[in-house]
Amino acid sequence: MDDNQWLAERFEAHRAQLKAVAYRMLGSVSEADDAVQEAWIRLSRSDAGEIGNLGGWLTTAVARVSLNMLHARRTRREESLDAVHVPEPIVDRVDGTDPEHEALLADSVGLALLVVLEMLSPAERLAFVLHDMFAVPFDQIAPIVDRSPEAARQLASRARRRVRVEETVPDCDPRAQREVVEAFLVAAREGDFDRLVCVLHPDAVLRAHLGPAPGSGEVRGAEAIARQAVTFSRLGLAIELALINGAVGVVTRRDGEPQSVTGFTVRGGRIATMDILADPERLRRLDLTPLD
Repeated sequence: MDDNQWLAERFEAHRAQLKAVAYRMLGSVSEADDAVQEAWIRLSRSDAGEIGNLGGWLTTAVARVSLNMLHARRTRREESLDAVHVPEPIVDRVDGTDPEHEALLADSVGLALLVVLEMLSPAERLAFVLHDMFAVPFDQIAPIVDRSPEAARQLASRARRRVRVEETVPDCDPRAQREVVEAFLVAAREGDFDRLVCVLHPDAVLRAHLGPAPGSGEVRGAEAIARQAVTFSRLGLAIELALINGAVGVVTRRDGEPQSVTGFTVRGGRIATMDILADPERLRRLDLTPLD
């Protein structure tokens, strides 16, 4: 085995972990792949024999690349930084998650959590993801964000107060999730406003990213969301149940073409959040082959 093959095999042993870090940082599978590939390029150009902890070195490399990508994204994004941005969801058949997606979705990385992470600054997101999700010490995080370890700790603390991970974790029973989502869909189809309100948490939040079309933003409260749901049901779209980042959600289609992906967070037997991606350009980048 030559040196390049040996190094490539060592890198492949870390790929799944690196992609999981990058996906949490970027909220995009395609961008996570790009970040991991850039880490490989950096490794192949380095003196690998001098690297004592390859896993730590690669995690740092992916984190730096992801941080740069977040900064670039904020620079080129035209909408307000406070605007709703629903990340790239991972879509699976409702009867099971693709094994390749399992590492990306470990630790309940639901769509709702990724939406909240989008509201953090790049440095806050990096500190939170590396420390709280991957147990990277602050003295290793500090040089990545060009701060002291104490300042890195404060970044993670601020992020933690904003994220509130426990509020983004759905009920663990997928059958119970499905019952709630199906009850919501039936009530919407039948225009039953009262039943919709009952299946929604009183403080439920709907977040929608429609791309260039008007209407992106947040809707708060069960009654306001129920009114939206009744209106939406009149569009006559075909609805498929799916797993969206490991939780029960839906894909809608018109004449076979995907129109939206919606992730639901069911907590305490009611819908707490709905996150809708309906940006046509971004939907085209997803693998939304009919799930039936």
